[in-house]
Amino acid sequence: MIPILKKEFYAFFASPIAYMVIGVFLLMNGLFLWVFDDDFNILNAGFADLNSFFYLAPWILLFLIPAMTMKMFSSEIQTGTMELLQTKPISNWHIVLGKFWASLLLMIIAIAPTFMYIFSISELGKPVGNIDYGSIVGSYLGLLFLSAAYAAIGLFTSTISKNQIVAFILSVFIVFILYYGFDALANSFQQTRYTIQLFGIHEHYKSISRGVIDTRDLVYFFSVIIFFLFLTKHRVTNE
Repeated sequence: MIPILKKEFYAFFASPIAYMVIGVFLLMNGLFLWVFDDDFNILNAGFADLNSFFYLAPWILLFLIPAMTMKMFSSEIQTGTMELLQTKPISNWHIVLGKFWASLLLMIIAIAPTFMYIFSISELGKPVGNIDYGSIVGSYLGLLFLSAAYAAIGLFTSTISKNQIVAFILSVFIVFILYYGFDALANSFQQTRYTIQLFGIHEHYKSISRGVIDTRDLVYFFSVIIFFLFLTKHRVTNE
């Protein structure tokens, strides 16, 4: 698994992909949170918190992570290098997990610079340092799980088509349905609204973001990640 992880991770930085993902993620968040005069601007909110960032980040990642993962298997299948890779003394699970961890590691690197936001809002608080660190830690943990789920979905869709654009569109569609689709559906069924929302990523992401780690949220994220990684491995095995 480690050789695959290194290969994919170095490949990210040998192409514009890593720089695009990190740059766009930081630029979009920076503009909406600190520059644009909108509802997300932290300076206009009147509260020293990062709620705007943790609301925006999943929507930005909804497009960035599929763009990052769309070629990971589709290009291998298209060029025929997938068959060559499978002849190596490495299992299909190791191939899948290596690509998955490489994707997640890149997202951790992209998210890490936003830690400076914590210092910024700490200085803006009255008194200085008056912020909810528990909620912030929980929100970052939720963002990590959310990124892992997005990456697992992106890897799966990249095995469906040799066309990277098709893989990207399918990934965005599935991620959108899982993140927001169940919330939208729940609005039509008031009596079972909460139950329907529990099938979506958003509800569990919000729950972790409150700073309380519930085993139900962890089980949900691990289930989604493992499910899509299993589907990916199944697709790779049958290619």
